[in-house]
Amino acid sequence: MNKKYPNRPLTPAPASGSEGDADSQFASFESDGHSNSRNTRKATFSLILATVGRTKELDRLFNSMAAQTFLNFEVIVVDQNQDARLLPHIERAISLGVVVKHVRHYPANLAAARNAGIAVATGEWLGFPDDDCWYDPHLLENVHKRFCQNDSPSGVVVNWVERGTPNVNATHLSWQRSSRFRDIPVSSITIFFQRRLFQRIGGFDARFGVGQWFGAAEETDFVLRALHEGALVAYEPSAEVHHAVIRGLPPTTPQAREAARYRARGTGALYAKHRVSPWVILRGLAAPVLRPLLKGSFGSDLAYGMAVTMGRIDGWLNWKKHS
Repeated sequence: MNKKYPNRPLTPAPASGSEGDADSQFASFESDGHSNSRNTRKATFSLILATVGRTKELDRLFNSMAAQTFLNFEVIVVDQNQDARLLPHIERAISLGVVVKHVRHYPANLAAARNAGIAVATGEWLGFPDDDCWYDPHLLENVHKRFCQNDSPSGVVVNWVERGTPNVNATHLSWQRSSRFRDIPVSSITIFFQRRLFQRIGGFDARFGVGQWFGAAEETDFVLRALHEGALVAYEPSAEVHHAVIRGLPPTTPQAREAARYRARGTGALYAKHRVSPWVILRGLAAPVLRPLLKGSFGSDLAYGMAVTMGRIDGWLNWKKHS
């Protein structure tokens, strides 16, 4: 794995190896689909679903996939559980007409699991649903239309409905805005990219994300790398994905603050890996504390903000040590 600044591509995590062992023997899970032709032609989209722990949430996601108006897709379930809890839910998805490949991957590592899914994907374009999100029925249709426009983007960012309209009024992402953390926000559930882009610049950096010391930001890292390499990434607000958002004051428990610090290490690591400007780093460290102070909130809101700042400092100062 290339640990330097990503002018040079990272090598995708292999289907088996140091980042976790993936069972390359697929369970025989491929449905008849809505028509036989759906199983005999190459998928347009590969939707890579890395999951561990959850079960019932998958049914909602699979229901939304079965309801898509664009049907030429496969779902690659990268199963990080060490039991058979997913099998009834996968079988149910197949009964709905969803084409499923089932891959096992240990130990749990979200970024490495997605890389294992990429390694077996056949679709031209890749998406990365969370196990607790769900798709608007026209999502894939609208993403497909955007990919087929004359500018031929390498990536499409879609609209996360519950998060609201982005503050940035732009049709495309840019390296300049993204490296200042002032661009259209991205999340794993909102990004779709050409498979060949992953082949060119490498997969997700498995040092980031759930299960790693830098507990988040693997998708932001990939988008930054793509933009730095000149990829055209478009924003398509008509394509909608859903995921619950918790609003209101941050949780007050010590466990919640520790979880926030853990996730914030990912942002701090981005500061170091992508060598963002000192001003951007200073703003990113100060903002989580200044926001509650300016509102006159000196309780749990401030404590939560301090945890975020400390996590960003952790990630920034310890990038080389832990990477």
